[in-house]
Parts: sequence; structure tokens; C-alpha cells
Amino acid sequence: MSRLPEILDTMTVTLTALKDVMDAEQQQLSAGSVNGSALQRITEQKSSLLATLDYLEQQRRDEQNAQRSANDDVAQRWSTITEKTQHLRELNQHNGWLLEGQLVRNQQALEVLKPHQEPGLYGADGQASTASRGGKKFSI
Repeated sequence: MSRLPEILDTMTVTLTALKDVMDAEQQQLSAGSVNGSALQRITEQKSSLLATLDYLEQQRRDEQNAQRSANDDVAQRWSTITEKTQHLRELNQHNGWLLEGQLVRNQQALEVLKPHQEPGLYGADGQASTASRGGKKFSI
């Protein structure tokens, strides 16, 4: 008996989970400030789901090559997977644009802050600079 319908159903469930994760990613990237740890967890979930999809795709190809019969049930499932995949590709592209926007905003914020940093606070060796403070250096 063919496992192809089961594999396709698992792919569909995984794609749905991937959409949920990518929606969460989009919310994080659209927010005024990004929660780095939440974005890291989302990235890990996305990577895991993509690895699962890669594995399922290999199983699907193996099963389809062994079976080589196209019935309507399998064709419908494959159509659903194709549609979801196309939508997720577009969503991922949009999230990429949002991420680029976040990077630009972060770079602009750094440029605004650069002139206001205290240049003499630490020396090249990472130690506190005493020349600019005029104070005495104490050691304990």
C-alpha cells in the first residue's frame, strides 16, 4: 500500500505550521522594536520545519517513483501543497523585506548615536582611560 497520501498529508500539516511560524516572524519584524530572543526562537522553529519538509519531499519523491500512478486524491493533495508553498514563498520574501527595513533602522540609530559616545571612556586595551577624567587610579 502506498504511503504517498500520508506523506502528502504530513507535508500539508507541516506547511500550515510553517505559515504560523512565518506569521509570528512577520509580527516580530513589523513591531516597532524587535525582541531578539523571540526572533531567534522563531528562526529555530522555521529551520526545523524546513528540514522536516525537505525530508518529507525526499520521501514523496521516493514513493512517487516507486508507485508511478497518478490518482485524483494524490493530485488534489499535491495541488494544495503547491498552493501553500507558493504563498509561503511570497510571505518569506515579504518578511525578508521587513528584516531589511529593521537592519536599515538599526544602522540609522547607530549613526545617530555615534557622535554622542564618549571617546575617552576606554582605551584600546579595554581598560578605563584615566587621562580624560583627571582622577586617580585606585587598585584593590
